[in-house]
Amino acid sequence: MALVLLGGLGAGAWYGFDWLQARFSAPDYAGGGTGEVTIEVKAGQSATDIGHTLVAAGVVKSVKAFIRAAEANSRSQNIQPGFYKLRKEMKAETALQLLLDLRNKVANRVTIPEGRTAKQTYELLSKATDIPVKEFEEAAKDPIALGVPEFWFQRTDGKKVTKSIEGFLFPDTYEFDPNATAEGILRTMVQGFVNVTGEIDFADRVARERGGISPYEALIVASLAQAEAGIAEDLGKVARVAYNRVYGDFPCNCLQFDVTVNYYWELTGKKTKASKDMRREELYDEKNPYSSHAHSGLPPTPINNPGKQAMEGAMDPPKGNWLYFVAIDKSGRSAFTHDYNEHLRNMEIAKRNGVL
Repeated sequence: MALVLLGGLGAGAWYGFDWLQARFSAPDYAGGGTGEVTIEVKAGQSATDIGHTLVAAGVVKSVKAFIRAAEANSRSQNIQPGFYKLRKEMKAETALQLLLDLRNKVANRVTIPEGRTAKQTYELLSKATDIPVKEFEEAAKDPIALGVPEFWFQRTDGKKVTKSIEGFLFPDTYEFDPNATAEGILRTMVQGFVNVTGEIDFADRVARERGGISPYEALIVASLAQAEAGIAEDLGKVARVAYNRVYGDFPCNCLQFDVTVNYYWELTGKKTKASKDMRREELYDEKNPYSSHAHSGLPPTPINNPGKQAMEGAMDPPKGNWLYFVAIDKSGRSAFTHDYNEHLRNMEIAKRNGVL
């Protein structure tokens, strides 16, 4: 009888252990895995969600093993959204370590500097993503569809509105998913513009403080300052010169910025030139809609994509009656004046310093 009872208890203990193991164990691979597989971690996913993704991709053996590894590592909360290169049949703890190492993150990283034109931006994006430039050009044809709020395309200066993406591709460093499309990339950059202009209250402050100038006109001025200023400290001063020339008492209210001529040449596939190489007939070419010598007022669109500081300078420029400026040293610092004769003296300083 004793043997029977002990045998029964032994069998019960065995089956109880087997049941407990099945309920609480976490099947896991033992090694570092083999091959390569790319998985995506989406924003807001929990360890359980990520675990299901890993199991489906053959990376870890069970969701429970990954959850346990995550619970044992306080850094698991730092897993960032994105695509990651992992291996198949990995120990869950090892898979977690790879997800926490940003060197395993797969992304097309690209930096778009301030002041690049849309055309130059497409070339940088194409180089980083292998998406043809033509796809970016096609996606950019409808800026409203890409997220530019329609109120931006309003002018109070009586000029026809040209709906262009120029000015709305915010310069920054981006990491785009490897399967991103041209449209998705441009939409992300437009959202960057919307976010930054919202943070600095650009549109509302311009409407309140710039005497009837529309936010779009101020954005054009920001792009002009971005193109002309040699140092960040001069961005607001260049913006003030633009306002003084176009909306003040400057003859014909012409900007007379050579950069606008170059912008149109680039836009139409022509070779750009340094100011000293431009002929008078080129500067005053009435067929060039961007010639700020031949036409009064601001150009039809921004001439590049300005950064935050340039927009802040156009939104809230320093007070001054300046009408002229010229870079006077190789650091890019400019001298500003309202007097033309003093401007000529500043130009002589620039020549002595090897700038002109």
